[in-house]
Amino acid sequence: MTFDITKIANVILYMIDEKVENLNDKKLSTLLFLIDYTHLENHNEKIFADVYIKNKRTPEPKIMADLFQIISNDIDLDDEDERVYIITELLAFLDIEILEKEKFIELKFVKMEEEYDDSVFTTIEKESIYAIVEKYKSETPRKMANTTFSIDKVRETKIGDIII
Repeated sequence: MTFDITKIANVILYMIDEKVENLNDKKLSTLLFLIDYTHLENHNEKIFADVYIKNKRTPEPKIMADLFQIISNDIDLDDEDERVYIITELLAFLDIEILEKEKFIELKFVKMEEEYDDSVFTTIEKESIYAIVEKYKSETPRKMANTTFSIDKVRETKIGDIII
């Protein structure tokens, strides 16, 4: 399984359609982890094929966190860098607002013309996605982070190590 930004873009579009509250890069990262963790537990595979690293606050999807860092800090990449392609592909589906807060930068997702395409997911993947999004759509990013630490595998993993 390889990383597929089209699946990530479509799950973001789905979350926007479902009016997930407080949807920013932090909450998205946590939701991606919970979806992949749950799907892995139930079906022995991840949906988004990212690697999740434990940090102080919440599990962090390695590839997506890197992309968010590039976007939020407006880092120039070499045209040959694969991340340019991935970011361009993501931005073909939606826009990302960069909001500078007092102590951090927040990324917000904005729907453009593209619509959520459920055909990029299998029926089983959609079941996992829909269940997690429904369960956590009203939670704050902070509560979402706390939720991840109720998972034994997250608590047992050392900071900086791979959870899944």
